[in-house]
Amino acid sequence: MLIARFQAYAMATISLFSLMLTQMPLAHAGNSLWYDDGDPLQTELLAPPAIPAAYLDEARGHACVAADLSNPLTLADVASSALCNNPQTREAWASARQQAALLGIAKSAYLPSLNNTFSTNLNVASPQSALRDNPYTNLSNNLVASYLLYDFGNRDANLENARQLLLAASASQNSVIQNVLLAAIDAYYQTQAGIASLQAAQESERASEESFKAAEARYKAGVATPADKLQAQTAYAQATLNRISAEGSLRTAYGSLANIMGLDANQSLKLAPRSAANVDQSMEQDIGSLIEQARQRRPDLIASEAQLKAAEASITASRAAAKPTISLGVSNSSQNGSDLSSSNTGSIGLNISIPLFEGYAPSYRIRSAEALAETRAAQRDRLRLQISLDVWSAYQRLMTANQSVRAATVLLQSAEESSRVALGRYKAGVSNILDTLNAQSALAGARQQKIGAELEWSVARASLAQAMGNLDNAMIQSLPDGTVSALGSP
Repeated sequence: MLIARFQAYAMATISLFSLMLTQMPLAHAGNSLWYDDGDPLQTELLAPPAIPAAYLDEARGHACVAADLSNPLTLADVASSALCNNPQTREAWASARQQAALLGIAKSAYLPSLNNTFSTNLNVASPQSALRDNPYTNLSNNLVASYLLYDFGNRDANLENARQLLLAASASQNSVIQNVLLAAIDAYYQTQAGIASLQAAQESERASEESFKAAEARYKAGVATPADKLQAQTAYAQATLNRISAEGSLRTAYGSLANIMGLDANQSLKLAPRSAANVDQSMEQDIGSLIEQARQRRPDLIASEAQLKAAEASITASRAAAKPTISLGVSNSSQNGSDLSSSNTGSIGLNISIPLFEGYAPSYRIRSAEALAETRAAQRDRLRLQISLDVWSAYQRLMTANQSVRAATVLLQSAEESSRVALGRYKAGVSNILDTLNAQSALAGARQQKIGAELEWSVARASLAQAMGNLDNAMIQSLPDGTVSALGSP
């Protein structure tokens, strides 16, 4: 009677464990008990989306929409395409999803395990044996359920480690996204600068051609020397070479832009017309406050802090792994071969596992975990220092660019006027060709300096935002679509 009650209790406990397992939520219908290709523990809900909404344009409904390459592209179009198509963002998202799955593994340790072993054998008895059929089969089934009751915090530490690593992966994904955005912004403005440089080179070539024709006309009229004509012709040829070089640089810039957008380098692209860069006259801020804000917002520092906490949890897990564990075990075993060999037994009890000696491996695992925590702490501190330098450098770069744009604007205006006057004086015969060529060379240099200053200003703004951890869609919307043409507003 006692044995029968014990067996009934064992079977009831196994049935309860089985019910617990089968009632877990399944992501897809038809999944088997031993495998679920969904997310029954809902860990992917803790992972960020492929592209967080803060980085996508609200006009696109916070979704990845393929850019219409037949129309001119704005900066927002380029940024969205880079985020949605660049392999770096997909790689970062896949890494976060992988860590979410590892969190599910850590959570699984809190659930019971159920295993069933079934075997069958075909046996041939001795010809002299008349107690059983010949041949005969032997069937056995062994059902075992176990549940970990106590392990000195090993499960808790492993779960905390997985949680912190998921947080680190999510923050790292944001860091990758901001890096991709900065690269897309830089490539966009480099291309816009290339367009402006080509326009400037074409205008310089036109002006050099005009000077050459003027020198040639004066030479034919007998009022200019052959040297004037040759010098003007040389300057004209040099301007043509500069224009050809600008065309090649622009084609390279277009290829780089297509690449960062996740497209083939030979993809044909068109950019929207450039808009004026609204240089802020009062951009000075408290640099100390900016550094503290950056340390609170930078995703790479958030990831580093999470990695440190994960390493500290690993220390706790390593120490707990060297201690005993207490588990509840329930099993039922049945065999059926013949009336003489049939049996059905059940058991329930506590299992205590005490590690006695593993060749000092636990000690070294603890030492390794402690060293890893020290490494993570040093990396966190190094990153905190690097952030202060990043913000300081980006801020000074922006201040310099802010002043350079204003100075380059004055320089260009002066060079344009000087070139007009010099050419007019030469045509009137009151100046020599060298003064005209020098003025045109100075004008070409002023145009390139203004293009470079506006490019630097736009990229410097984005670089400071990235150093602050604020480079998102709102920041992109505040940036101009391109640099002002060196020839004036379009």
